[in-house]
Amino acid sequence: MDTRGDGPAMNTRGNGPAISDAPVLEAVGVGVRFGGVRALDGVGLALRPGEVCGLIGPNGAGKTTLFDALSGIRRPDGGRVLLDGTDITRRSPVWRARHGMRRTFQRQQLFGQLTVADNLVVAQEWRGGGGGLAADLLAAPTRRTYEKERRERAAEVLRSCGLDALTGVFAGALPVGQARMVELARAVADPPRVLLLDEPASGMTAGESSQLAAVVRHLADTEGCAVLLVEHDVAFVMRLCSRVVVLDLGRVLAEGTAAEVHADPRVREAYLGTATV
Repeated sequence: MDTRGDGPAMNTRGNGPAISDAPVLEAVGVGVRFGGVRALDGVGLALRPGEVCGLIGPNGAGKTTLFDALSGIRRPDGGRVLLDGTDITRRSPVWRARHGMRRTFQRQQLFGQLTVADNLVVAQEWRGGGGGLAADLLAAPTRRTYEKERRERAAEVLRSCGLDALTGVFAGALPVGQARMVELARAVADPPRVLLLDEPASGMTAGESSQLAAVVRHLADTEGCAVLLVEHDVAFVMRLCSRVVVLDLGRVLAEGTAAEVHADPRVREAYLGTATV
């Protein structure tokens, strides 16, 4: 790591470009209430480019609520959310998406009556030529160029995710594991800077979860994407993530490397139990 000069520290991961060590996404003292229940209580978290960070904890710990606050679906009652050091707490989910934040959900959100390829094309349409007034103002050759670029990008991502054989299949006909992979592919069709994955391996076979891990690792190592994932498969998290944050009752209980968190007696008591994972 080169720390010379006055700029942010930089490093490289794999064969990718130089990546800043400054946090790309931060939660600073984030709190969320549901009536009299405090779902999040002063949560702090910093996510850096090229990092895969796991977020674990028992049911009701506040994991999905934190995702909602980070992605703009729910506005915190206290604290701030920062993107590249800029306060985005009051910014909409659409604004955040257009500035490189992507998210998947616990419940599948695919467009079931569209093909797998078309699901990925739709995810890119905001960039121009996808319909409405913006498309009406474009000349026909320009619209065709946008369409061609989006389809080429969709095909590229599907190949990288091992889904190229499913291009023309309707998304609603897919089994759970394949549908989860298509959700991931759609989330990265327009290249993300920050990726929030909510239980991405749920319903997957061992082979599918290995493919998922490979894609996520590639995004982080090669493209510098910052990944935060919630997953109940603790063994999967411990294998994939360079850092793990544990929530319990809306507060950060522990944070560190996978080995440090796994060995923490507070974590074992609150979540992992005494069995070997």
